[in-house]
Amino acid sequence: MLPVLMFPQFDPVMVHFGPFGLRWYAMAYIVALVVGWRVARRLVALPPRAATALQVDDFLTWATLGVVLGGRLGYILFYQPGYYLTHPQAILEVWHGGMSFHGGAAGVIIALIVFTWRNNLSFLGFSDRITTVVPIGLGLGRIANFINGELWGREAPASLPWAMVFPDAGPIPRHPSELYEAFAEGLVLFSVMWLVSRSRKVREHPGFLAGLFLFGYAIARTVCELFREPDSFIGFLPFGVTMGQVLCVPMAIGGLGLMLNACLRPARTELMPPVPPELEEGDAA
Repeated sequence: MLPVLMFPQFDPVMVHFGPFGLRWYAMAYIVALVVGWRVARRLVALPPRAATALQVDDFLTWATLGVVLGGRLGYILFYQPGYYLTHPQAILEVWHGGMSFHGGAAGVIIALIVFTWRNNLSFLGFSDRITTVVPIGLGLGRIANFINGELWGREAPASLPWAMVFPDAGPIPRHPSELYEAFAEGLVLFSVMWLVSRSRKVREHPGFLAGLFLFGYAIARTVCELFREPDSFIGFLPFGVTMGQVLCVPMAIGGLGLMLNACLRPARTELMPPVPPELEEGDAA
């Protein structure tokens, strides 16, 4: 038997401040929001303009709340409703983990609907620019999962050069599926979104980029789930599928629908009305 890699014992706390600490998972969220915010400010300014940079600044708070609240509630409803029903105090114990991407996505969609309505913006046009940067957060979040030694993969052949033994998963060598997801959902999906977003013809068809993201994520997550160990409290669902794969089905269908709708509609050279001078502040930052 060939030797396998042992999981490096990372400290889940990145920096200690006396009795307090900044965890890698929290840092992943912070970096993703800051980097995504800066990139989105550039994207919304590309023709046809979807928003002002100042409006992106305002949306950062909405996005943060959508990700955190939606991600937490989604995990509770999709994965462990029985446990949290009998242990309601655990709902607030976010430091123990328990966030769902699908719940976070729903939270951000709600935030986008309300924010664009309040600011008289094109929902699909603005969503196109925001979803382009979402894979940044997905990739960083999966790397944080790996550092935490959680959400490990299924059993892998010991001959696999990167098969790894996770301390909390027994002596069996496993796929480091967190890194697979960081690559597919993060690097690859962001590269595709970024390249496609450079086309003005694509940007003139609101909804295409948002649909591409939903469909692309659904495919990447579904494939990566083939290497990821299902949550112990759920296991495999009928026909050997996982909860993550089931939740990706409506995302894939919705993504295809958005792309088809965008292609069938006439191109739009304008996405927003004239901007009041006070909303132009900060565009050059």
